[in-house]
Amino acid sequence: MADSINEASMQSYQRPFIIAWAFGCMFYFLEYAARSSPAVMIPQLSDTFKITAVGVSAVLGMYYYTYSATSLIAGVALDHAGARYPITIGIGILCIGCLLFAVPSVVAGNTGRLLQGAGSAFAFTGCVYLASHGFPAKYIATAIGFTQCVGMLGGSAGQFVVGPLVHNGVSIQAIWIAIGVLCALVCLGLFIITPREKLNNEGGSPWANIIEPYKVVFANPQSYLSGIISGLLFAPTTIFAMTWGIAFFQQDKQFNYNSAVLTCAMVPLGWVVGCPLLGWISDRIKARKPAIIGGGLLMMLSFAQLLYLPSLLPAFVSMLIFGIASGAAMIPYSIIKEANPDNVKGSATGAINFLTFGVTALLGPVFAKSYGKDLTTTTDHLAHFKASGNFWLIITALAIVVGFIIKETGGHARAAEKLS
Repeated sequence: MADSINEASMQSYQRPFIIAWAFGCMFYFLEYAARSSPAVMIPQLSDTFKITAVGVSAVLGMYYYTYSATSLIAGVALDHAGARYPITIGIGILCIGCLLFAVPSVVAGNTGRLLQGAGSAFAFTGCVYLASHGFPAKYIATAIGFTQCVGMLGGSAGQFVVGPLVHNGVSIQAIWIAIGVLCALVCLGLFIITPREKLNNEGGSPWANIIEPYKVVFANPQSYLSGIISGLLFAPTTIFAMTWGIAFFQQDKQFNYNSAVLTCAMVPLGWVVGCPLLGWISDRIKARKPAIIGGGLLMMLSFAQLLYLPSLLPAFVSMLIFGIASGAAMIPYSIIKEANPDNVKGSATGAINFLTFGVTALLGPVFAKSYGKDLTTTTDHLAHFKASGNFWLIITALAIVVGFIIKETGGHARAAEKLS
C-alpha cells in the first residue's frame, strides 16, 4: 500500500516535468528556427540594415558569441535555481531578440542577435534538465535524442518553411515578429507549467559553487579536444549550410531560390537522422572515436562529391548525406561527460557548448572575409565554389586528426580501466 502511494506520488511529481519538457522542446525548435532562418533572407537583411552581405554575416555571427558565453551560465543556473526561472528567462530573452531583429536598424539587429544567442543557450540544457527530472532513467537517453531531433527539425523549418514565405513576398519583419510571438506563448506556458523546486544551495560561496566545477572541466585536456572536434564538425553546417549556403548555391551554382533553400535545408534534416543514428552506433560498438572519424570521413566524401563530381548525385542528396554524417558532432558531448567526474557533468555540457560555438564564432568571420566578400563580384563562380568548399574540407580534416588524438571513453575503454 505504501509502495503504491509512493509510486503515485512520484508519478504526480514527474508529470509536470514531462509536460514542461514538451514545452522546452518547442523552445529548442524555435531557437533553431531563429538560428537558421536568416540564411534565406540575406539580401533582404542587407537592404533592411543597409549593409553588405559580409556585414550581414557579421551581424548573424553575434549569435554565437553570446551563445557560447551564456552556455557556461545556463547549466549552473539550472543546478542552483531549478528549471522554472532560468528556462523562462531564456526564452523570454530569445523573444525580445527576435522582436528587436525586426527593427530596420543595424544596431537593433546586432542587439537582437546577441539576445537571441544568449537566450538560446538555455534551450537544450534546459530540456536535458527537465527530461532528467521527468522521465525514468531508462528513458532519459531516448528523451534527449528526441529533443535533438526536434531542434534539428526547427533548423530545417527555419529554411524550408521560411524560405518560401520570403520568396512569396512576406516581409522579414512579419516573420521575426511571428517567431517572437510564438516564443512569448511558449514562455508563458513554461512559466505556468514548470514546477517550483526546493533546492539546497547552502554551504560554500555562490561564486565557488559556480567556478569550481569549471575548474575541474577546464583543467582536463580532453575537454578542450572534445570542444575542438565538435566545433570543427559543426562549423560547416552552422556557417555554410545555415548562413551562407543559399547565397553560394544561387550565385556560384546558379540554383534558383527554391532549389538553393531545399538543398541547404537537407543538412539540418539530415541531423534528425544522423544525431541519434551515430549515437546509437557509438553505443553499440562501445567506442566513440570510430563514430567521429567515420562521420567526418563521410562528411568529406559527400562534400568532395558535390564539389568535384556534381553530376554523380543531386545536390540535395549530397547535402542530406552530409547532414546525416555531421551528426558525429554530437559524439564529443558524450566524451566530455565520460572524461570528467560525475559531479561536474552538468558543467561539462556548458563547457562544450562554450567551446563548440566559440570555434564557430572564430571561423565565421574568417570564411566571410575569405570567400563571402567576393561572392557577387568573382568572375569564375565555379572556382570560387570549389575554393570555399575546400575550406570546409580542410576544417573537417582537422576534426578527424583531433579525433585520432583524443582519448577513447567508450564502453570498452571504461571496462578496461576498471580491470586495470
